[in-house]
Amino acid sequence: MIDATFADFDRPAPQSTGINRVPEVTPGFWVIKLMAVTMGETAADFLAVNLGFGLGATTILMSAVLIAAIVWQFRQRAYVPAYYWFAVVLISVVGTLITDNMTDALGIPLITSSIGFTLALAATFAAWFAVERTLSIHEVFTFRREAFYWLAILFTFALGTAVGDLISEAFGVGFAGTGVLFGLIIASLALGYFALGLDGMWAFWLCYIFTRPLGASFGDFLAQPAEFGGLGLGTIVTSFAFLAVIAATVLVMTTKAAPKLAE
Repeated sequence: MIDATFADFDRPAPQSTGINRVPEVTPGFWVIKLMAVTMGETAADFLAVNLGFGLGATTILMSAVLIAAIVWQFRQRAYVPAYYWFAVVLISVVGTLITDNMTDALGIPLITSSIGFTLALAATFAAWFAVERTLSIHEVFTFRREAFYWLAILFTFALGTAVGDLISEAFGVGFAGTGVLFGLIIASLALGYFALGLDGMWAFWLCYIFTRPLGASFGDFLAQPAEFGGLGLGTIVTSFAFLAVIAATVLVMTTKAAPKLAE
């Protein structure tokens, strides 16, 4: 996993006086990101299937909650762990539901969704850079930059879901095999960054994309029945277990961030 030095790329200029509203990239960042994407996969299934809401109603409900969370996040003047990671968990769920709707409700092939979300993400990065002349996550201190940031994150979750499902289901690799595959890809990106001079900005965003299918495959492996290649723990146990880990990690982050927020 990428360590704290991964936060050293693309630092803001010394003269910048803006207060960043997103977190630094640390080991804790990647831990909670992986937990959030894992929970996003299992929580979407839990709400749509186990609670019987159905795909359409679950999508509408969670999208409404996500919008409220994003509005609250935008109202913050600095990075507040609880608000930020609550939004990430919700966007993970909604990103999963968007792809599921395209596949299950609209019958759009996963390869088409993967290509479409890749183009959408590329267009978001192009527009972000054209307007702001930077894609730095260390200088997200204006409304417009934060809007680009969250739009990019939404597309990374939707893209990661589509690619993960494409490989695990359509290509028949399975949950465990897909998790191992994307774990190796992330490890190679880390090696490229630390040893081969891979650009830090792109290393970050590629890892951000690929942690989605890694986490989703892990979540499905734990939750799905044995006949589908899983351990059969169920979406309830899996979702709440990862929610507990997320809550504990956010509590630690909040405790560490409290002195800075009080300044």
